[in-house]
Amino acid sequence: MTARISNPATLLPESMSGIQSIIKAAHSAGVPRSTMELVHLRASQINNCSPCVYSGAISAKKAGESDERLFAVAAWRETDLFSDAERAALNLAESMTRLADRSDAVPDDVWTHAAKHFDDKQLAALVLWVATTNLFNRINTATRQPAGTVW
Repeated sequence: MTARISNPATLLPESMSGIQSIIKAAHSAGVPRSTMELVHLRASQINNCSPCVYSGAISAKKAGESDERLFAVAAWRETDLFSDAERAALNLAESMTRLADRSDAVPDDVWTHAAKHFDDKQLAALVLWVATTNLFNRINTATRQPAGTVW
């Protein structure tokens, strides 16, 4: 695939400072890094964002994720490889990413399950992280950024 334009972050580098602040804040809230990497990877898979799937898998490996868990993240409901907290985060990420799939995009049961495992600050971090992931997914898919390149 050939990109339609250069990476928008390189064309408008001033756009990244605010985004980097959100990322830093999200990662400082106490959600395990592996959980953050898993939700990033899952949202990116749903959005067919090849550069984010590629870089997300690499980041998850650096965070200590096993190949077995990375291969199974798309089918997290059908395996016992993920903790209940990870399942709650993955379900929240899927709901936030698939907003148009149902009238109540993030139903109470999804939120309540996540709230059993994460405090308000951690939930805020997950929400901001998934939203930021979706932002990058949309930028990359719109501009057809190729996999194998990392910002």
